[in-house]
Amino acid sequence: MTVTGPQGFRAAGVAAGIKASGALDLTLVVNDGPLDVAAGVFTRNVIKAAPVLWSQEVLKQQRLKAVVLNSGGANAATGPGGFQDTHATAEKVADVLQVGAIEVAVCSTGLIGERLPMDAVLSGVDTAFKSLDASAEASLNAAKGVMTTDTKPKQAFAKHEKGWSVGGFAKGAGMLAPNLATMLSVLTTDAVVDKETLDRALRGATHVTFDRLDVDGGTSTNDTVLVLASGASGVEPTEAELTELLTTVSLDLVLQLRADSEGATKDVNVTVQGAETEADAIAVARTIAEDNLVKTALFGSDPNWGRIAMALGRVPATIDPERVSIAINGVTLFAQGMPAADRTEADLTGRAIEIVVDLGVGGEAATIYTTDLSHGYVEENSAYSS
Repeated sequence: MTVTGPQGFRAAGVAAGIKASGALDLTLVVNDGPLDVAAGVFTRNVIKAAPVLWSQEVLKQQRLKAVVLNSGGANAATGPGGFQDTHATAEKVADVLQVGAIEVAVCSTGLIGERLPMDAVLSGVDTAFKSLDASAEASLNAAKGVMTTDTKPKQAFAKHEKGWSVGGFAKGAGMLAPNLATMLSVLTTDAVVDKETLDRALRGATHVTFDRLDVDGGTSTNDTVLVLASGASGVEPTEAELTELLTTVSLDLVLQLRADSEGATKDVNVTVQGAETEADAIAVARTIAEDNLVKTALFGSDPNWGRIAMALGRVPATIDPERVSIAINGVTLFAQGMPAADRTEADLTGRAIEIVVDLGVGGEAATIYTTDLSHGYVEENSAYSS
């Protein structure tokens, strides 16, 4: 069990008829308490989908009884009518659960610019309500109900030795970039926690996990990561303990998202160390991760460190070329302003690739999780409207 692994949660994933394929396309997650504390982080894209605007508003009180999510339509760039559809969805969930609409978050994913088939959405809420369960099957169906171009559901769970736990699911395969992605994630915990602590813990976890996933530089309109706390374990962890377990589960989900991202043949970690500031480390690592020349070289298993040097050299960060070193899969190929080894010494034939850049000017570091750029990515995104 994942999203229903922590005590106090039920979930369901059903085929509401939003997708023409008949696949699961609507998910409901319910917090049965006794607490209803919640926190969320959202896309920083200026073009925000109606569900993001709604959920940001209801999260101001940091309380949620439920989250309803649909795939098959993003409900983004749909104007006032799209926001009314989101409101109606929350009202429907509130009605079946006998709670207030302000206690219901809404998430959507799929094609931008089209209204949702609301008859299917609303009837799907009824079906999901009747299917709510705390079983492993319910967790799995909930994870499947948010899939778009994903080829498999992404779930994670971890239990602390003190008896409380964190679980959750995520979706996303393309438009994955910094500041979240075309990605929805619901995390649950049965820890006893106040809203301020939960908010800080979530932000601390996402800062080094979801915010560091960068497949293609596309920041989506619908990004949402929510965490709901039921308090059902009766255990109150420290903020550090909560942040650590949320980070563990979030990173597990991020690595699953990367592995299943569109067209990916390489799992690439870009680590920048020796930076003057963390912001510099993030900026340099992100630029390398997003650079198409670097990404295509990695697809070809070519340890072309010159492309990495080019990419990092265009970042407005504190960089001394004579102090920079570049290593790929454990082989230092560039140091002190000149080649340090024959590039063929670095073996990139496997799926896992580690790029480590040491700027040599400070003590800060950051890692960005990315992929290569393959024929498969181009083919999928030229054939699929996303």
